[in-house]
Amino acid sequence: MHDTRRTANLLGAAALAVTDLTLGGATAAAGVSGSGAAALVVLSADQGISVTELGRRVGLTQSAAARMVDALAARGLVERRPTLGKWVAVHPTASGRAASADLLDARGERLTTLVGTLPPADQEALAGVLERLLRGIYAQVGSSERVCRLCDRPCCTEAGAICPVGQAERDAAHG
Repeated sequence: MHDTRRTANLLGAAALAVTDLTLGGATAAAGVSGSGAAALVVLSADQGISVTELGRRVGLTQSAAARMVDALAARGLVERRPTLGKWVAVHPTASGRAASADLLDARGERLTTLVGTLPPADQEALAGVLERLLRGIYAQVGSSERVCRLCDRPCCTEAGAICPVGQAERDAAHG
């Protein structure tokens, strides 16, 4: 009989180790915090969103997001631009876009090396399992922006592949 609790524990240990490995490399490459790294990736994909929306996508309160944007702006990675009404749009600077690219490269390099330790058949099996897990994660989180806040989005849809989180979101909208 399969021990689901043990499998869940193994998943938790692996998830934490992978997070440490990839986030540490990514944040070091960009010289920012984990939430700052996520913010740069989000802004590179969807620039001009409000501080509040940026905070929602990276899992911060509005006040914490404002402090994070202040810190990123002080480093010259983002800038605030006035819009119609009272809210302010946040845009990455050229340095911010470069930092986002650097952190996605560092993240991708570490993950590719890790996955490369598995034989091709295991890589393919892992991809299928991860797609199903990500659909389940979306069902619990309910936000593709939150789940994919540090994703290399073009990588996920290359060669006609379908992002499992995006598909779960579309299914939920039509379901």
